[in-house]
Formats: sequence, C-alpha cells, structure tokens
Amino acid sequence: MRLRLDIAYDGTEFSGWSRQPGLRTVQGELEASLAVLFQRHLPAPTLVVAGRTDAGVHATGQVAHLDLTAEQFASLRGTRNGEDQAGSLARRLNGIAGLSSDVVVIRSSIAPPGFDARFSAVWRSYEYRIADTLAPRNPLVRNSTVWVPGELDVDAMGEAAASLTGLHDWASYCRPREGATTIRTLQEFGWERQSDGVLLARVRADAFCHSMVRALVGASVAVGEGRLRITDVVDLRDAHERTSAFKVMPAKGLSLVEVGYPDDAGLAARAEQTRARREPLGLGLTDAPPSD
Repeated sequence: MRLRLDIAYDGTEFSGWSRQPGLRTVQGELEASLAVLFQRHLPAPTLVVAGRTDAGVHATGQVAHLDLTAEQFASLRGTRNGEDQAGSLARRLNGIAGLSSDVVVIRSSIAPPGFDARFSAVWRSYEYRIADTLAPRNPLVRNSTVWVPGELDVDAMGEAAASLTGLHDWASYCRPREGATTIRTLQEFGWERQSDGVLLARVRADAFCHSMVRALVGASVAVGEGRLRITDVVDLRDAHERTSAFKVMPAKGLSLVEVGYPDDAGLAARAEQTRARREPLGLGLTDAPPSD
C-alpha cells in the first residue's frame, strides 16, 4: 500500500532533507518516527521525496511517499472521528514527534495508482523572502527572511527575472555535479513587494539543479542594488559557466511551497518518462544535493 505524505518543516535546525549519518535531517527524523510506529512490523518503511531540500531550507508543501506492507497498514486501525486508516498515519507520526516539533505531517492519504512523489512531479515551486530597508525588521520571521542593507529596485528585479524564463542550460546558475545535466525549464520567476514591505520571489520549474534558486535570487538582488544591469542576467546565463558577478543567497530565505503532479491517469506515464530521461544521468531533481 503506497501512501502520500504532505509535509511542512522549519529547516533552521536541519542539515537538509536527506538522511546523513551523525546529522539531524528531516528524512532522518520522520523515518525514526516510522521505526517507532512500526516497531512490531519491521523493517520500517523509508521515504521517497519530491524535493531534497538543502540545509536551512524550509517547506510548507513538501511531498513524499512510502510503501507499507499489509501488516503495517492493518496496524493503523483504531481511527477516530471518521478518520480513515491512511489518514491516521499523519496523526500518529505527529504524536511521536511532539507538539513543538519543527517538522509536521500535514496529511497522509492513499496514493493513486502510479504515483511517485519524485518522478511523477511535473513542477516544483519555491518562494524566497528578502527584507530591505523599506521593510521592518521583524524578529519573528528572522529564520525565514534574509535582511539586506539598502533599498532594492523591485521593478528592475522583476524585469530581470521575467527575462530568464524558458528552457535553457543553467550551468551559470548551478553548482556543478559530475554527470548531471543543467538543462531545465524555468516556468515562472517574478518578484513583488508584500504589504509588510518584504520582497517575495516566486520561482517554478520542472526541476532545479543544486543552488539554482538561490543563485537566481542572488542575480536579482544584484540587479536591485544596481550592481548588474537587467540584460546582464541573460548574458551570464548564456555564458554557461559559473560566475562571481553575484552572490548565491543564504538558504534560510527559501521555502518549497508546492509540488505539481498530473491528473491521476497521467501519474505512471510521467514517472516512467522522468526516470528514462533523468536516472541515467544521476540527476538531482531539486535545489539541493542528494546527500552531501
């Protein structure tokens, strides 16, 4: 029985999503709770995730799946208030983690046939928060907002961001990984100033290579500060090599907010298509390394 988990977490105290020996990670915490829950029905299930976020990156819309044996699924009996067996998994995992946990399973449900959290995804969407001098420095959001000195030109940043969308080689905006392609389709990239003065970037692509979102944000900030021209961001992209013209922004401003999937009838075909295109390359599908 395959179940889908929708997950949120504050990435501040995590060394990324992926399980790593001796380090606290989101996957490690959740799988430890699964081991407690299914201690009478071992081996405990493991998680497959849509986007392996880097250290310090947050999520409000992360998606993962796990496969349960018939015995493990049956052990989830004892539901209450009309809650089904699959739905009870989220409550049980959150109960083990505790009310003050920095990772929460928002919901758990039976996955449709052919669903794969990683390979069935058609896009991932991130947001990045920046406070310049026009935004008050709110200490309550210090773990999810990057403060920069000076005033940023949000209109110039938005124009630069819009010029970058499309299918391109993003080698200039990615940290290289041997054997991995840097070709991606950037579907959406824009900036707006929120009512509280905070600048918010929305970035969506079919997939992201390592540090791509934070590099795109860094180039935008350089435009907003006047250190780069609007046209420079495209010229840098088309040079296809790493550059020191802008800084990669800190992880704490970044949040994975949504993962998009086709309708149920297209899940299996999408997963097969993605595996055929990406697995031979050893491609990381998100704005993070797989395990480093």
